Amino acid sequence: MMDRRRTAANGRVAATELKGVVAAEHYSDGSPAWVSVPVADLLDTPDGKRDRQLIAGTPVRVYDTIGSMHFVQSLRDGYVGYLKQTQLSPAWQATHRVAVTATHAFRDPDIKSPDLCRISYGAQLTVFGIDNKMAKTPLGFVPEQMLGEIDKLDTNPSQQALKFVGVPYLWGGNSADGIDCSGLVQMALQGCGIDCPGDSDMQRDEVGTLLPPDTPTQSGDLFFWPGHVAMAVDQTRIVHANAHHMAVTVETIEIGFNRMGQPTHHRRP
Repeated sequence: MMDRRRTAANGRVAATELKGVVAAEHYSDGSPAWVSVPVADLLDTPDGKRDRQLIAGTPVRVYDTIGSMHFVQSLRDGYVGYLKQTQLSPAWQATHRVAVTATHAFRDPDIKSPDLCRISYGAQLTVFGIDNKMAKTPLGFVPEQMLGEIDKLDTNPSQQALKFVGVPYLWGGNSADGIDCSGLVQMALQGCGIDCPGDSDMQRDEVGTLLPPDTPTQSGDLFFWPGHVAMAVDQTRIVHANAHHMAVTVETIEIGFNRMGQPTHHRRP
């Protein structure tokens, strides 16, 4: 059975490559677009609940329009759902990415000018030029030291996860404004150029290599429980977004495992 979370079909329309596999009224190649707001909720139905979030610069394919909503598929992880039309742009050629936990975009090239929005780690932006050490982007002027070139990725996933310590827990969240366990893992791995699906059950089955029991822990290792995932900081600590603390926290493996039980899976990206 196909997973509806990553199947580009909604009954009315399906992706062309699904013809003969999924029933639909018609099939489409879709059209390219990019998320053009700091963070957008990806809904399971046009007026439904949040499944995940997509941050600025995420490329998508648009397959259908229902009222003010587009049915899309994220090209970063294949997740499908509905976004508001106003949250997308048909043109977004990213040159840089936010390389810190979060930054503000300002109206003018001056940090004393009104701030327009807050932008999360991993967001991909077009930089049109630099003025007074401020990068002009579609979302406003961003301090250039907060950005990195699009092709210069991080190399240590656990260090990227640690950027989010203290961020509030948010079911389905994928940004520095709120994040859940699988969102944290996805942001950390994608920031290092490692493909990673959006939900913990997908990560449990697909990310990296499944390790035998009692394998010594390394930084970046992933531990899974039903509905939860944590990342190893080092041999003795984990970092995870969790509902126990309602935030991204670091705790010892001993304390975490005593509370949550022994993990069911241990994987190494």
